[in-house]
Amino acid sequence: MPPTTRLLALTAATALASFRVIAAEDQSFVKDLTATIVLQGLRCDKVVSAQRNGDSDYNATCADGNRYHVYVDRNGRVIAQKL
Repeated sequence: MPPTTRLLALTAATALASFRVIAAEDQSFVKDLTATIVLQGLRCDKVVSAQRNGDSDYNATCADGNRYHVYVDRNGRVIAQKL
C-alpha cells in the first residue's frame, strides 16, 4: 500500500475509532465521515444522518441520497460500501 493511501486509511480509522457517541448535530463528525466516504472514491456531498452500529461501524446517508456502510475491518482498514 502506498504511504499516502496508508496515511489516509490510518487517519480515517482514527477518526472513526475516536467517536463513541454519534450526534447528527456534531459537524466535525459529519465532516470526518463525509471525508472518509469520499476518500474511498465514493460519491457523497455531505452526510446528513448516520447510525452507529458498533465500534467504528456506521451507516451513513448523504444529502444526494447515497447510503453507505462505513467500518473498520479486521485488518484495520477503513471500508465504505454502498448500501
